[in-house]
Amino acid sequence: MGIFSLVTGRPGPSGFGSATTAEQVTEGIDASNVTAIVTGGASGIGFETARVLALRGARVVIAARNTDAANEAKRLILDDHGDARVDVLKLDLCSMKSIRAFVSNFIALDLPLNILINNAGIMFCPYQLSEDGIEVQFATNHLGHFLLTNLLLDKMKATARVSGVEGRIVNLSSIAHMHTYKEGIRFDDINDQLGYSDKKAYGQSKLANILHANELSHRLQQEGANITVNSVHPGLIMTNLMRHSFILMKVLKMFTYLLWKNVPQGAATTCYAALHPSLQGVTGKYFLDCNEMKPSALAQDERLAKKLWDFSNELVDSASNIS
Repeated sequence: MGIFSLVTGRPGPSGFGSATTAEQVTEGIDASNVTAIVTGGASGIGFETARVLALRGARVVIAARNTDAANEAKRLILDDHGDARVDVLKLDLCSMKSIRAFVSNFIALDLPLNILINNAGIMFCPYQLSEDGIEVQFATNHLGHFLLTNLLLDKMKATARVSGVEGRIVNLSSIAHMHTYKEGIRFDDINDQLGYSDKKAYGQSKLANILHANELSHRLQQEGANITVNSVHPGLIMTNLMRHSFILMKVLKMFTYLLWKNVPQGAATTCYAALHPSLQGVTGKYFLDCNEMKPSALAQDERLAKKLWDFSNELVDSASNIS
């Protein structure tokens, strides 16, 4: 897979490529026996992911900060597919309090949980701290999903054990994980404003998404849990994620328009990792255009992944003690 395949849409070894849509990659798949959570499922590729999962029969929980937008997304899905099963729950990944409340509300629904799609995110934000005092891109894109995933793991393990259906966790990363700070993750300066770069901070958070998936995959394999964890790069798509750099992205797209995808194409790799039977048992991998790819050397660093895991736990514990 390379630039030629990206531009032409030529399929890779999986039989799919950059031109494949989420509906195409899930064609013929019956997901009526699974329940999925999609963070950020109210708009963009998160919405398309939720829509296609529901179209294939899955029960979908849209987790979103803006519940009005999420309820509108639910309405659109039901208009498209009247038998769809869709729930909406509020989730602000920038707030650990909100994450814990979301998990409590989800558990109260007494639903199984087969698929967790960590899709939501923010991009190229001006420097600011979350309500828990953590740089906001790292807090939202990585730490929020780290905490959410850990709090839902017992439910996922129980569901996989009782149902016999493999659980799947999908982290949305980005090719931007290659453009991060020199050390990869600034463990000692995570909140440093002086050296802050909105682009590198985004890349740092996307690198963290892959490292998180890899370390969690390793831990679940050691436990013998029937859950896989993979990360994906959805591609270049113009969505609300780019609102902090809209003009820059529009200019960039003018010169690189052949490399960009539409939203149905952008959701394809996520849906592939979440549902496709060919990925049964495949874990700890990184996918681009519905095909396995090698991420950066930093993203493959097992010691860095373990250090990030411990660092993330410390941040969560510190925030919990303060609150």
